[in-house]
Amino acid sequence: MFGLGIGELLIILVIVLIIFGAGKLPDIGEGLGKGIRNFRRAIKTEEIDITPERESSQAEKVSKKPS
Repeated sequence: MFGLGIGELLIILVIVLIIFGAGKLPDIGEGLGKGIRNFRRAIKTEEIDITPERESSQAEKVSKKPS
């Protein structure tokens, strides 16, 4: 894997933890995973869907705003 050993990967992980903090790591991992998944899907198909997905939690927050 790019000539990186366990030691180098641990150093990179520590640097990422310092920069972003432990709370943001799941979000970063989720975004990276979605990006890789979409990239693989785009390679296999000719059509690319760029429509953003709407989360139900955002719709609930908007509808529950006090007037």
